[in-house]
Amino acid sequence: MNGRSIVSLVLLGGIFVMEGFDIAAMALAVPRLEGALGLDPAGFGWVFTALLIGLGAGGALIAPLGDRFGRRTLIVLGCLVTGLSTLGTASATSITGFLVWRLLTGLALGACLPNVSALSAELAPPRLRATIMAVVSAGIPIGLALAGLLAPEIVDLLGWEGLFLVPGAFAIILAIALWPILHPGIPGFGDTEGTEEKAAKEPLPQLALFKSPWVFPFAVFAALLAFNACNLYLLNSWLPTVLPGAGMTLDAAARVTGVANLAGLGIGIAASLLLDRWHKRLTLVLLFGSMAASFAAIWLTAPDQTRWTLLLMVGVGGANAGGMVLPGLAAYLFPARMLSSAVGVGVLVARLGAFAGPPLGGWMLATSVAPKDFLGVAAIPALACVAIALLVPAALKRREVVEAQADRPVG
Repeated sequence: MNGRSIVSLVLLGGIFVMEGFDIAAMALAVPRLEGALGLDPAGFGWVFTALLIGLGAGGALIAPLGDRFGRRTLIVLGCLVTGLSTLGTASATSITGFLVWRLLTGLALGACLPNVSALSAELAPPRLRATIMAVVSAGIPIGLALAGLLAPEIVDLLGWEGLFLVPGAFAIILAIALWPILHPGIPGFGDTEGTEEKAAKEPLPQLALFKSPWVFPFAVFAALLAFNACNLYLLNSWLPTVLPGAGMTLDAAARVTGVANLAGLGIGIAASLLLDRWHKRLTLVLLFGSMAASFAAIWLTAPDQTRWTLLLMVGVGGANAGGMVLPGLAAYLFPARMLSSAVGVGVLVARLGAFAGPPLGGWMLATSVAPKDFLGVAAIPALACVAIALLVPAALKRREVVEAQADRPVG
């Protein structure tokens, strides 16, 4: 990799830091809005879901255009609109206002993030593709952790609005910095010549994912994304609100959330190295199995801040690590010319699972479910991921067969 590629990867990682902070911002703001604006925390379930709807729609309908026209335009415009809509969120005064701004934020992020993941894969050496993608997407747990750790100081300085002003301004700065650095061309790493011609002949490249031989690998990939996203958004939407019910203060709950998310950084990088250099199926079984065990342990024990923090580092950190690792798996399942489409449409399908997370959490909160039972529910999606991970070798085999047929001499 040359210097420009390294700078590009650092800035792309910054987008994920911004995303992580932005995701956490709403969750951290909700318990503070009851006093500031008189808004009931239980009513924010659909506000969290609006972000997911936007992410899914933007990922499926807009992000695949990066496979045809190049990544830079989608990344920079998506980053810019994300910044503006996040700044707009700070002006909301009603649940409807928050919902509209979060929907717009999700659309912009959905258009941007799959192209960030795909471009990271294109810039990475083939033998370290999953690892580089994970290091770049490590910005998500970093952003989540920074939001949790810095929230008390930001709120003291700028009020709850500061939780949106900070990531919004950062996104706009990133958009300005990325435009001259990123290469504007059409993707094509590792493909044979004619990538641009292929793109021109495929006005809707995402449709290929629902045809043989790619439908099975895509089903496995999307199902893993969906169940992990359910946990990711259930936990990151409601953890700062649930933990005070276990005896923690608001500031302590924010910091525990930050520490748990930061643990995902180390778990994600370690799992990605294993994905590149070890058994992909066993790596995923170990990751999601550990998550399930940690949530089961919380369910079986009485609240204790130290013990629960350690267990949440494995469980919540593992959910964030899954978000880092799974895009790297896509680089092994699909060729480069399909990567933005696979990640983008995968994000849409994943939102079907993620949609369940915030409303489920809101329902449990409204019905006064105990914190340990709330967190114990997260073991179920983690166990589903363990079962799906067992199908990964068969999914990888499909690409091997396609490439073997393409290399076979004609006649």
